[in-house]
Amino acid sequence: MNFPAELRYTKDHEWIRLEGNTAIIGITDFAQHELGDIVYVDITSTGKTLAAEEVFGTVEAVKTVSDLFLPVAGTVVEVNSLLEKQPELVNTDPYGDGWMIKMTVATLSDVDALMTHEAYGALVG
Repeated sequence: MNFPAELRYTKDHEWIRLEGNTAIIGITDFAQHELGDIVYVDITSTGKTLAAEEVFGTVEAVKTVSDLFLPVAGTVVEVNSLLEKQPELVNTDPYGDGWMIKMTVATLSDVDALMTHEAYGALVG
């Protein structure tokens, strides 16, 4: 499994990457592998301000639907429009073109409290 060192991770298998005050969020390689073939991504939270651990959307695989949880509080500013027609990008490139949302982070230091790649790797074994 791939867990890039520059990202932070949640117990719910989301990753977050900061670019200034903007964060890019997606699901981990472990999560996409466990879900199987992703067939649909439903995110309707654009423009909404949400608390950490609130649901910002769902991802549907062949056999299940799973909620997506926000790693930190903030406002969703963009949804990856590529996923409407190519949800399989979550499987093939979870840390690149398969990202889910961009958001402004309410408190940047909250990102530091998330798991490092070492801690996340230990969590998932």
